[in-house]
Order: sequence, then structure tokens, then C-alpha cells
Amino acid sequence: MDDPILTIDEREAINGGRWFSSLSPSLRHDILRCAFVKRCKDGQLISARGDPPEEWIACAKGAVRVSSTSISGKQITLTYVEPGIWFGDVAIFDGDRRTHDAYAHGETTILCVAKADFRKILASHVELYEAMLRLHARRIRQLYGLVEDLNTLPLRARLAKQLLHLVRSYGVPCLADGHEVRIGLQLAQEELAQLLGASRQRVNQELKSMEREGAIRIEPGGLVVRSRETLMRIAEAEIDK
Repeated sequence: MDDPILTIDEREAINGGRWFSSLSPSLRHDILRCAFVKRCKDGQLISARGDPPEEWIACAKGAVRVSSTSISGKQITLTYVEPGIWFGDVAIFDGDRRTHDAYAHGETTILCVAKADFRKILASHVELYEAMLRLHARRIRQLYGLVEDLNTLPLRARLAKQLLHLVRSYGVPCLADGHEVRIGLQLAQEELAQLLGASRQRVNQELKSMEREGAIRIEPGGLVVRSRETLMRIAEAEIDK
């Protein structure tokens, strides 16, 4: 059964989101007043490609894996929605169906606003229209940046930038060494490779190279970033070439 109340950490993740925190207190109040909580197990389908849009969604804990299926039937991961990020509004706005599958990655909590309530909030808060435009503009900038990186940067630089992003979003300080940060999002190398548009073998080679340079440590449970400065130098050195 779904727990109707967010935990303190989950509420902080929602309220601390860069976009959500920029809204007026009255708008945030009305959104949260209409929202309901769903708790999902690892791998649980949240929404499927082709589904009609029924909810506007925010990730409050864990991650939401957004994927598509190739002609051969293989699932390809496109991105992971992190805590504090809202999604699912595009299909509500254009009236079309969902474009991708969304699955819970790990134990995940999402906050949902029904489509009818979303439209009521839009009608009573003109501010939300401008806020959604800002949100969509940010997504477009990020998309252009990803396309540019894919076409101009070698895998080594793209991997370094991706690891830095994962540290910012999911970094957990290591108790044994405060300078080291564990990436809390559990990603197989195949999943990491899909995010970068590369093969698992090439990503594995680059990870081992970064490990030799002291930037990261590869462990059975995931990756530990030993030096963010080294990762930044790797990314910037390739960009400056």
C-alpha cells in the first residue's frame, strides 16, 4: 500500500529542487496539496510508452530510469531522473501519448499530480505557465549540450562529465575518507555505457584508466570518486583540445 506521506528526506528533496524551490510559496502549496505519493520497487513500471498522460510526476527518492526499446527488442536507457526533478508534463501539454518507458531504479518514491489537478493549478496560477517555460528551456539547453558533447568530445571526456554529474546528484561521502565520494546510484557498466552512447567494453577501459590515474576506484558495489579535481581536469583537457 502506498504511504500517503513523504518522509522528511523525501520532502526536502522535493522542496530543495532547483526549479520547484523557485516557485512562489502559494504555488508550491497548491501543488503539494494535490499531490499523492507512490512507492515503487526496483524495476517497477511507472509509465509505458504509448500510455495516455494521467499524471505529472516528481522523483522524491531513488531514480526513474527513462528508456526506449530498439527494433531488436533491447531496452536502451536514455537518462535517469533524480530526486527533485519533475517530468511527464510534455504529454499533458500536447495531448499526445507518452514517448518513453519509465521504470523505478532501486527503491523509488514518486510524487504525482493528476492531470485534472495539474490543469486546475495552471488555471489558478498564471505563474506556473512561465515556470514551465523556464523548465522546458532548461531541458532544451541540456539536450543541445548532450548532442554537442556526443559529436565533439571523446568518450573519456564525456565519461568524466557524467561521473561528475552523478557525484553531484547521488554522491555519498565515504566514512573512511571524507575526500572520497561514493556514487549512490547503482549503475551497471552497461547502463553507464548506454547513457554515453558507447559500448560497455570501451567504458570499462576508460574507467580502468581513470582508476590508474587516481580519479576513481572501481568496487563490486559501484564507483567511488577519489578526486573530483582529476575528473574535472580530464574533462577540461579534452574540451580545450
